[in-house]
Amino acid sequence: MDFEISEEQQMMVDTARKVGEKFGRDYWREIDAKHESPTAFWKEVCNQGLAAVALPEEYGGADLGMTEMALIIEALSAGGGGATVGQLFMLNPIFGGISLAKYGTEAQKQEMLPKLATGDLQFAMALTEPNAGTNTLNISTFAQETPEGFVLNGEKTWITAVPAATKMLVIARTKKLEEVKRRTEGLTMFMIDVERDGLTHQLIDKCGTWTQPSSTVWFENVKVRKDEVVGTLHGGFKELFDVLNTERIVTTSGLLGTADLAERIAVEYANERKVFGDRPISSYQGLQFPLAEGHATTQCAKLMNLKAAWLCDNGKQYGTESNLAKVVAAQAAFHACDRAMQTMGGMGYAKEFDVERLWRDARLFKIAPVSEEMVFNYIATVCLGMPKGY
Repeated sequence: MDFEISEEQQMMVDTARKVGEKFGRDYWREIDAKHESPTAFWKEVCNQGLAAVALPEEYGGADLGMTEMALIIEALSAGGGGATVGQLFMLNPIFGGISLAKYGTEAQKQEMLPKLATGDLQFAMALTEPNAGTNTLNISTFAQETPEGFVLNGEKTWITAVPAATKMLVIARTKKLEEVKRRTEGLTMFMIDVERDGLTHQLIDKCGTWTQPSSTVWFENVKVRKDEVVGTLHGGFKELFDVLNTERIVTTSGLLGTADLAERIAVEYANERKVFGDRPISSYQGLQFPLAEGHATTQCAKLMNLKAAWLCDNGKQYGTESNLAKVVAAQAAFHACDRAMQTMGGMGYAKEFDVERLWRDARLFKIAPVSEEMVFNYIATVCLGMPKGY
């Protein structure tokens, strides 16, 4: 096992760190307060070639992999953006890039991947439904096949960054449950325009991740062309999980950067803060131990995430590792933010120190994109061989 990163990878990390520092805590605090998308940040990420690191060279990418992407996101997130930086990569290089690079037609790749690399196309994915949640096989959004294409009807919820998106990866049934022998049959991925007759959306007021809005989306007789199918008609379930498992890796990377940032803010504050005499509060074990515990957990999650990325890049199964890394990183990031807030006392609750923003944003990822409970279900049944109870 080799834990050294290459010179090329280190150059990418250094570039990402500089971009993260350029768009630091002040930038993210300002756009968070305004509920604005990080447009300037993402444009710089694209200009530096970081968004397209895993895309094929012929479409404007670097033809590298998830390992490089994971390292880049960690460095960018730690600069100030925190967990929402992972969301940006989830939306574009994953929902847009992975789905098209692996399963798109040549025409789809030529049309969209170069614009993804430059930041001229923004993506979203519509999967979750009000009555299905994490039970993907129970989705009811349906695309009825017609001689001209498909007619799409249904409702999705908690869909990220719809107002800024140009394209949307939509997961729908093209065969109803009663028409298939196995529940995994009859799902199809489509890449459609967000601006399309019959597609409407409404923002959800929420606790955090204010720079990445969430929406409910309705499809009412939306016409979809046949050339907008991504992957296999009726056979998209397995293909979807190639998207979702890489989504875990980028989510984890954003959480790891969050934990590093929160930890750094807390330690810097505690090293300067004196309350009882001349000793800084960072010398108190009551503050040291929770931060040290969080640091240990974060480092372990980093290794598991890099293992998942390496397995992915080498064509091996990585679903277990990506899920393990995600659940531990979500706990580590929330713990780091919470203990940073506790370390700083009242100032940890103040917006000027940014921990409250990181705390609000990190809390989401104990729920999404897959909940802790569903990961524990996976571990119990797949890793431990226990019976399925749901």
